[in-house]
Amino acid sequence: MTEYFEIGLISNTHGLKGEMKVRPYTESMKRFEELKKVWILQNGVQKEYEIEKVRYQKDVVLLKLKGIDDISDAEKFKNHTIIIPREDGKALGENEYFIADLIGCEVYADEFLGILDDVFTAGGSDVYVIKREKEKDLLLPALASVIKKVDVEQKRIDVEIPRGLLD
Repeated sequence: MTEYFEIGLISNTHGLKGEMKVRPYTESMKRFEELKKVWILQNGVQKEYEIEKVRYQKDVVLLKLKGIDDISDAEKFKNHTIIIPREDGKALGENEYFIADLIGCEVYADEFLGILDDVFTAGGSDVYVIKREKEKDLLLPALASVIKKVDVEQKRIDVEIPRGLLD
């Protein structure tokens, strides 16, 4: 399983005092308020930073890290990924999974369908993108009536294809 989770991408600087604009990958932007520190991945190396301040601007998190005190310091982090260790991830409820753990799972509906390649949200529900050999990707709604069993340890998902979806 994934040791670290990507929670955002530093897209730009904000102001002159080292704040950075972050495009969050998390379900809730407020998640950043619960964190005391984050790691930034630069050239394959991760470095820990303490969070000094979190603010919001529309759909962007404005993040101020200790030691990043001016725009030139902040510019060095543009287009870099923010990660946190698994143990700092949010507690999951029943039938909830980290997307990072689902990616790469084999998907079966009696027989092998393909590999879960991506997850996106549409109309308030998650949609699983199943990569299939020699066929178009299959889009499956992540509903209890469709997703029958998920075993992230075995990297396997069992599903029931809704009638008409493969026609």
